[in-house]
Amino acid sequence: MKFTVIGHYSFDVFHHSDKAGTEERKPGGIFFAVATLASLAGEGDSVLPVFGVGKNDIDLVKERFSSFPSVDTDGIFPLEGETNEVHFYLKDKTTTTECSKNIAPPIPFSKIKPYLSTNGILLNMISGSDITLGTLDEIRLAIRERSIPLHLDLHNLTLGVNADLPVRPVSASAEQAGASRFRRALSDWRRWCFMVDSVQMNEEEAAGLTMERYDEDMLAKQMLPLMVKGMCITRGEKGATLFRQDHKQILRNDVNADLPSSSFAGNGCGDVFGAAFLFLICKKKLKMAPQTIKMTDALTFAHDVAHKFALEGEKAFSTFRKLGLAV
Repeated sequence: MKFTVIGHYSFDVFHHSDKAGTEERKPGGIFFAVATLASLAGEGDSVLPVFGVGKNDIDLVKERFSSFPSVDTDGIFPLEGETNEVHFYLKDKTTTTECSKNIAPPIPFSKIKPYLSTNGILLNMISGSDITLGTLDEIRLAIRERSIPLHLDLHNLTLGVNADLPVRPVSASAEQAGASRFRRALSDWRRWCFMVDSVQMNEEEAAGLTMERYDEDMLAKQMLPLMVKGMCITRGEKGATLFRQDHKQILRNDVNADLPSSSFAGNGCGDVFGAAFLFLICKKKLKMAPQTIKMTDALTFAHDVAHKFALEGEKAFSTFRKLGLAV
């Protein structure tokens, strides 16, 4: 199988509140999605990430992916500017402020098109401007006759950018400033979700997606008729929910993580969930007719994989292969 992953690559930069002002720069969200698919993949499978990386970081990023033999890095291209960064200012081990820096331009369709001969596509809106709506239309048009599953993680699509209001601690320089983000409703959310097989968001993103401020049940009633087969809402340590439609009836399925918040590592869990959800759908599609694939199976599998990651972090990647082979 082949899996195409589209979205902005980013580094997460954690600023600690100790006297030394230490900071850590680590691979961000889409790294976890690619690593999850690569770890679940079987022999002969390949994962095709498509994104830009600042030219000063591109060798580092490709080297990081070299530990996953199934990752084909040909779709990673250099950017003239710096790599996208998300800065977290921490106090007492709690995230207090988040801001974005070096947000890359949207990925053009010309970069994506060569990687659409695939078994599944994960579109993860890491920055919110990863692709344009026009590019998504081109992707849908290119794959619709081949029934290629498309999973959309709305993620930061629901965030605007306060470009003129930088977030910066008193001790930071102007060069360290990033742009704060704010939750905003999307007037064209239906166009983003139309003819997408599965759509993912967390509770906060779901609550702020629509101008009407629909609750989750009403959002599902509005979204599923758009030819969306499943609407996933992730809930962190509380688990996840799948809304689906069966003979025009809206059905809801919940899985409970039952994780103590003190043991829950939030960063990357949603990215892992989306990758695992798509993997299961594609794996089942090879074995059975599309109409017999159960979205509930993908929900359970994605929850189990994300749960393991939440407890073990990146150490879990080494055990994902067994999970992938078992389905």
